[in-house]
Amino acid sequence: MDYPSEKNRYQASHAGLIIQSYRALLGRELIPAICADPNFAETLFHAPIAVISHDTAPDPVFNYANLQALALFEMSWEEFTRMPSRFSAAQAEWAEREKLLASVKSHGFVYPLQGVRASKTGKRFEVHDGAVWNLIDAGRQYRGQAACFFAWESL
Repeated sequence: MDYPSEKNRYQASHAGLIIQSYRALLGRELIPAICADPNFAETLFHAPIAVISHDTAPDPVFNYANLQALALFEMSWEEFTRMPSRFSAAQAEWAEREKLLASVKSHGFVYPLQGVRASKTGKRFEVHDGAVWNLIDAGRQYRGQAACFFAWESL
């Protein structure tokens, strides 16, 4: 996917998948009133919460990050969307992360999410309020997983 911009409607199709899957699985809106926002994809991309997603590969690769997530992980769009999602956590935490993702895959979502993540430069931050959920399209096809961080602090 290309960097979200006006040219590609801020990846509206994928942003819609993220937003609708969250609403369907968690029973509330990711961002208040976003489902009624005609500019939902741009709103998501510029939101003050961090939102990321990865694909369905055996070793999933990130395929979306909004601006807040790119800042937290200290990466460009190109770097982030080429990175296996396991690298978002410190290597010592990979096993715990894998258990979390398996639970999400079978149960649909995990909320609240807490955990430690690491940026490209090694800066660690702790997520205090987040969620991870499956991306399910209108045909009920599994399309990957997404996560959001509502609150975090640098370690």
